[in-house]
Amino acid sequence: MSAGIVIVGLEGLVADLASSTPRLAGNAATAVAVTSRKVQQSARARVRGHRHIPQYPASITYDVTAGPAGAEGEIGPDKNRAQGPLGNIIEYGTPKNPPIEHLGPALEENAEDLVHGIEVALHQALP
Repeated sequence: MSAGIVIVGLEGLVADLASSTPRLAGNAATAVAVTSRKVQQSARARVRGHRHIPQYPASITYDVTAGPAGAEGEIGPDKNRAQGPLGNIIEYGTPKNPPIEHLGPALEENAEDLVHGIEVALHQALP
């Protein structure tokens, strides 16, 4: 014998959630884009001013991909730009060169901004 639970009165909430999906997806993509831009700017600022890699900061870009499963931001050096292929060497260093950590710290610095942006996206999506 199995027990069942009947919940009454959630039809309105279920309808609200179903209708808010497109708004939530758009708002989440915006939140990811804003945070990605902030991470990019922070990473560029952290690595700017080094005489041997003057063009590297400009190689740091970001892309945002949004779809039904959510939004995703990719931030880092574009290997097709000047000095972009040096990203791993700069971030992690070599036996002869110390690391210049910039991407990791920039991401950590802006993590709370992403959480806040997603919270705002949720509140704005629900009617």
